[in-house]
Amino acid sequence: MKMPRAIAPMLATLTREPSHQEGWVYEEKYDGDRILAYKEGRQIRMLSRNMIDRKDRFPHIADAIRRLRPATLILDGEVVVFDHNNVSRFQLLQQGKGTPAYAVFDCLFRDGTDLRREPLSARRAALEQLIDSSKVLLLSRRLASNGLEAFRIAKERGYEGLLAKDASSRYTAGRSKAWLKVKVHQEDEFVIVGFTKPGGARKYLGALLLGAYHKGKLRFVGKVGTGFNADSLAMLHRKLQPLVRDQSPLSDQARERDAIFVSPDLVAQISYQEWTDDRKLRQPVFLGLRDDKSARDVHIPETAS
Repeated sequence: MKMPRAIAPMLATLTREPSHQEGWVYEEKYDGDRILAYKEGRQIRMLSRNMIDRKDRFPHIADAIRRLRPATLILDGEVVVFDHNNVSRFQLLQQGKGTPAYAVFDCLFRDGTDLRREPLSARRAALEQLIDSSKVLLLSRRLASNGLEAFRIAKERGYEGLLAKDASSRYTAGRSKAWLKVKVHQEDEFVIVGFTKPGGARKYLGALLLGAYHKGKLRFVGKVGTGFNADSLAMLHRKLQPLVRDQSPLSDQARERDAIFVSPDLVAQISYQEWTDDRKLRQPVFLGLRDDKSARDVHIPETAS
């Protein structure tokens, strides 16, 4: 069978509370870049969600995949960087700190056989035959067999969250209720819609104005003024200047006296404590920019207050 050239990833559905279901498995939710890796002989592609090839950014991971035994192979996983507590942190990956690893959680194609119609349990078994976890390629961490206990472990260890997966599920493109995600730490992508002028000793900008789509309209969700350093402020200023526009891209108002609006092209990764009752972010922190997701695909989560 000919290997598919590109596969749209299977996506988990966000749920508010952890639960336990018989026949499901529970994995750590990683905080990194989703990558589908393709191997055809010596040729490697590492495609992001928006089909950008990352093999040149992560050559050591590409080399490790190239050394795997199958002649043809498609893997699904997350490129991550771990902190000193062995917890993945998107900010470390975005800043180029630490050594990235590829945490693999699915095997979609192997030696001419399409595995997507096989149950997850069979795909995981195929994956375990391939990968002997190392510092470069590693199997996604399975937690307790009970979903509630697995969530407790994820919370205790400081993971970003928990993924619950139906072990009998096939691999299907797009959002699925056969895969669920529960967050321990609130973290999402938001569209940068503007910025404020700097104050005091800070250079370039004061805060970023953030938005997300809801029912087709771009809504204001607050501003973030922490999580920056001198390099990230300079980088953001450089990227935002060509995007400055006279009119707000928002469907509602951002009540910021010195707001400078930009075209809604850039996507930021933001951690935050919670949503307020009027759908604004509480205690947001800037983690970095994402270039693997279109701004039009950034929506206010259904679990927002």
